[in-house]
Amino acid sequence: MKTKYLLPSRFKMPGWILFSIGILLAISYAISPFDFEVGKFKTFAIVSDEALFEYQWFQLISTNPADEITLILLIIGGLFVCFAKEKDEDEYIGKLRLESLVWATYVNYAILLLAVIFVYGMAFLNVMMANMFTLILFFMIRFHWVLYKSRQNLSAHEE
Repeated sequence: MKTKYLLPSRFKMPGWILFSIGILLAISYAISPFDFEVGKFKTFAIVSDEALFEYQWFQLISTNPADEITLILLIIGGLFVCFAKEKDEDEYIGKLRLESLVWATYVNYAILLLAVIFVYGMAFLNVMMANMFTLILFFMIRFHWVLYKSRQNLSAHEE
């Protein structure tokens, strides 16, 4: 099956490595009482805020890039895992991929709606930050689970 929107299957393993490192960093970053310091670097910012609602546009700022590195690892790793072809990609796997993406979107936004109704203050900001990755995470879990179960059923029928 020709799919123009999927990455080659060789992207899956580096994706798992990057995503796993990103998850470990995110968890340790979330539970640690202090920030991880990898140094201060000057970087270009389109917009930044030093104080609430005091935005600075198109400036060089000094920042600790630990959280940006974590987010980049999560995003790139997650996209590689989610959108790399399976070695035996066919129409059925494409169907599973689409169904999993729709299912993950429904679950993701159901959780977001519950958060909008029941979560307030800075806790809501934390929910929104986590929500950036839950769609990818839900898709990964569902797609690989359904793929595993279908391959397990196929091998049971072949015996």
